[in-house]
Amino acid sequence: MAKSGSLSITSENIFPVIKKWLYSDHDIFYRELVSNGCDAITKLKKLDMMGEYSLPDGFKGKIQVICDPDKKTLTFIDNGLGMTESEVDEYINQIAFSGATDFIEKYKDKSNADQIIGHFGLGFYSAFMVADEVHIDTLSYQKDAKPVHWECDGGTEFSMEEGDYDQVGTKITLFINEDCLEFCNYYRAQEVLKKYCSFMPFEIYLSQKDTKETSIIKLEEKLDTDTVLEEIHPTVKKKDDGTEEKEGEEKLKIVKRPELLNETTPLWTKSPNECTREEYLDFYRKVFKDYKEPLFWIHLNMDYPFNLKGILYFPKINMEYESIEGTIKLYNNQVFVADNIKEVIPEFLMLLKGVIDCPDIPLNVSRSALQNDGFVTKISDYISKKVADKLSGMCKTEKEEYDKYWDDIAPFIKYGCLKDDKFCEKMNDYILFKNLDGKYLTLPECLEVKPIDTEDEENKDTTTAVDENGNKVDVEVVSEGDQEAADAEKSEDDSEEKKEKTIYYVTDEQQQGSYIAMFKAAKMDAVILTHNIDQPFIQQLESKNEGVHFQRIDADVSEAMKSKTSKKAEKEFEEQAKEIGDIMKKALKKEQLAVKIEKLKNKKVASVLTLSEQTRRMQDMMKMYSVQGMPMGDFGSEGETLVLNANHPLVEYVTANKDSENAATICKQLYDLAKLQQAPLSPEEMAEFVARSNEIMLLLTK
Repeated sequence: MAKSGSLSITSENIFPVIKKWLYSDHDIFYRELVSNGCDAITKLKKLDMMGEYSLPDGFKGKIQVICDPDKKTLTFIDNGLGMTESEVDEYINQIAFSGATDFIEKYKDKSNADQIIGHFGLGFYSAFMVADEVHIDTLSYQKDAKPVHWECDGGTEFSMEEGDYDQVGTKITLFINEDCLEFCNYYRAQEVLKKYCSFMPFEIYLSQKDTKETSIIKLEEKLDTDTVLEEIHPTVKKKDDGTEEKEGEEKLKIVKRPELLNETTPLWTKSPNECTREEYLDFYRKVFKDYKEPLFWIHLNMDYPFNLKGILYFPKINMEYESIEGTIKLYNNQVFVADNIKEVIPEFLMLLKGVIDCPDIPLNVSRSALQNDGFVTKISDYISKKVADKLSGMCKTEKEEYDKYWDDIAPFIKYGCLKDDKFCEKMNDYILFKNLDGKYLTLPECLEVKPIDTEDEENKDTTTAVDENGNKVDVEVVSEGDQEAADAEKSEDDSEEKKEKTIYYVTDEQQQGSYIAMFKAAKMDAVILTHNIDQPFIQQLESKNEGVHFQRIDADVSEAMKSKTSKKAEKEFEEQAKEIGDIMKKALKKEQLAVKIEKLKNKKVASVLTLSEQTRRMQDMMKMYSVQGMPMGDFGSEGETLVLNANHPLVEYVTANKDSENAATICKQLYDLAKLQQAPLSPEEMAEFVARSNEIMLLLTK
């Protein structure tokens, strides 16, 4: 049986190629050798199922990894189907390359589109990245098979002969080179095996050969029940008189019990109906070392058109979405492939933590990167769909829980709607908006038909009268002009219910507090949109929902905030506004400023500044695309309208004293007060505002 020869490759440079760039991480050889062992066990079990082989009673497939720091070796033992001499010759001695040069040209680019994993038996040869020499001892399951011993020193020469291995399976021994001795360390081996092999389908045990530091204890000492012990008996010597004498005492040598490193049936391989909440949480804590409870999770289980299983967790996030990246562990038949292969997960879901196991996934030769393939896009689309299905289902059946999660997940869902039209269509009716009362509403709920309350009870002018029973009642006082306006409004459309398709929104609750107060007083609602992604997001919703329009609450003064006025009063206000506007423009040096006088219900508000939604969006776009440092000229002031409240004493004073020397001062103050409700004043404007405020207060002392 003794045989020697050369490996069947066309270049002697194949091993340097493997060592230098085939695998990006040298520790990957653990994964390759262990997964080869798992494959061998799987094949043996299939032969048993097909009736071609009978497994011994109590058979349990397992892989043993043994570290020996003293001898500088690593040993991998499996009880799989083993190999015959001809199989070793076929699978080990022949590497099916058309040539090393062709190999380098074809696979040096890791983005190569060819799906080649599984085409060649390269996994075993990863051992030569860390070993100067590799031995194989194997015995086939086949009847009357003879054991085989194979050796190679990393060149193209090998030797193969009949061995003495006496159990079905394979033992691979690596003689580690001086640069990679770290892999002989028990704790380093433990770390790498847990990284790559935590969920392989057969039990993996790690142990360490005896070292000089092995502990010796006295026999009578109490020991941990999990400790494996080996008895050490004293040496017995015979004396000259024929009696025996013991040298030393009875002792026990502590031998570290082989450690089970993996879980053979990970949670994602089970049906979601079989998994409990606590199991999901335990799995999350164990795999991701994150002890904050995740918001919720999605269990993936798909058999057609591709095989994919996994669990995706939405973690608790307290930071801006730009700085967040989760961890998606990719597996291939429970064999770890990589962390965060971005092509599989939609970009907007990169915050997720989870595992995906897809045996059909196309990988490159080292399994470290995905090939460019339409199949990967289908997986990404499937994950997007499952996330949308989960969220929409929660919104329908667990609305209270969904409300609790929304603030954490909102930026990512909105980003997803911007990036993925299909996802946006599925989520359209399940996007939530928080209103002024802190209640979460869907888009359809925000657009529900509601009669607009055109008068605020708090601001009605009333008087006391006596009814027919002699009881005192409050009676609204309606002037002739107000009655005329009310009748005219009613006659415009008495039969059609008034509908509101505009959704008002707030971007800064503190800054826009006065507008919010006016909205609440008018029994109007608005939603809170304070995130920087909200502006492009609402434009996306407007494009997807015909007729829907978002408008910031300070874009205009709604009719619901105004008291009814007659046409005569409106004409008077127009004339007064023109006169005050001239004073304003001159005092503020803002020729483009528009001034209006309205009779607002809220008598405490003297002035408000409005800027049309279209103009504001245009300004935001200009700021985004303008070159840094380039002045925008007067563009920022275009579209501004100063609305003065005819019901406020300050406005009444300016109206009555247009020629007074204080009129210009009060006009400036009214403008700055209105502007402060929208945005901070510039340093210069603030300094002037404070000085002017002091002057106005001094007038009260005179």
